[in-house]
Amino acid sequence: MSDLFEGSDLPTAAPARAHQPLADRLRPKVLDELVGQDHLLGPDTPLGRMFARGQLGSIILWGPPGTGKTTLARLLAGRLGQPLTALSAVMSGVADLRKVYEEAKARRRTGQATLLFIDEIHRFNRAQQDGLLAQVEDGTVTLVGATTENPSFALTGALLSRCQVLVLNRLDPEALEVLIARAETALGHALPLDAEARARLIELADGDGRYLLNMVENLADLPAEPKLDPATLAHVLQRRMPLYDRQQEAHYNLISALHKSVRGSDPDAALYWLARMLQGGEDPRYIARRLVRMASEDVGLADPHALPLAIAASQAYEQLGSPEGELALAECALHLALAPKSNAAYRAFGAAMAAAQASGSLMPPLHIRNAPTRLMRQLGYGQGYAYDHEAPDRFSGQNYFPDGMARPSFYEPTGEGEEAALKRRLETLKELRRGRDPAG
Repeated sequence: MSDLFEGSDLPTAAPARAHQPLADRLRPKVLDELVGQDHLLGPDTPLGRMFARGQLGSIILWGPPGTGKTTLARLLAGRLGQPLTALSAVMSGVADLRKVYEEAKARRRTGQATLLFIDEIHRFNRAQQDGLLAQVEDGTVTLVGATTENPSFALTGALLSRCQVLVLNRLDPEALEVLIARAETALGHALPLDAEARARLIELADGDGRYLLNMVENLADLPAEPKLDPATLAHVLQRRMPLYDRQQEAHYNLISALHKSVRGSDPDAALYWLARMLQGGEDPRYIARRLVRMASEDVGLADPHALPLAIAASQAYEQLGSPEGELALAECALHLALAPKSNAAYRAFGAAMAAAQASGSLMPPLHIRNAPTRLMRQLGYGQGYAYDHEAPDRFSGQNYFPDGMARPSFYEPTGEGEEAALKRRLETLKELRRGRDPAG
């Protein structure tokens, strides 16, 4: 069993503390010292109501790295005066859980409740998560799980139904500045940074308090003069890669942001999210496929050139690779964002698919069926078919839907871009049809 909080509340000899990471030395001792999560700690919040009745329900703490999930779990146990047993889902298994349950049942007989903290709980597989259900259900343990992954995807529905999900926010600049000030107090001196470098340090932290304090620790032994500017700071600290996982929620969030920026005709936002995905290590081929989708779904026939251009951008990337081919993707994103928008073709196809499913196996009317044999001609196949090229306006107006099926209207073009001409053409055809086909 791994103890995530070993020694955190015990006096530590000076030589040992000298090797203790700054982030651990500055870990808050009371809830009031926790920064950036005020939305969780007020009297009208779920935690506030739990404190008021002196009993904590099972919860899942969901948030980015370095936002205080582990710290909050420890502080909750201290606030309620309950024993806390900590496991890491990376290092623990069913045997560890059984041992915790035995100890919890023994405490329960003496009237003590047990808080079970499981860090990285999304690392438990389905069977391990199911192993928690009965003990959480009957109150043997109160579960506090911590995860950086979206619980909707990472945890089972049965476990989620027994827990309340609390979302921790990435730390904003004000909260990170508080951490820097606390670190400077603990170090006994200010960091050798000018104002711009200090702001850049906060940007580099990217909302992660632990990472910020680790960077501060790297700067702690530098001389007070000269002060570092942003360029010099960049040489001292290695650049941090953006948080991004091509298989998890960030992947879906960022592609959604790119798609909606294109749909919303915001070329600058589209370029920003495209760049974020590329810097995060996303496969450019995936982005290329999604740009093709955007061209057909959101631009459609308002700009018939959009789809060929998206396909060309995808092919250009295949030929050039990175980084040269990424420019073609950027040009495509800009074109799609600035193009007139229409989802009329997308909606029409969806409606046609629904109608096809609902109508079953209705056959085409006889007059438009092919008649390659004498028997088929005798049965009336092809009889009465009007050849449109020989009709006035090259339009016969005859019915092409199954007999007895009311004529639907799937495609309703907008007045955007080149689709405006299609709209006028469709209205003209409707008028001609009403005049030439009694069923039209």
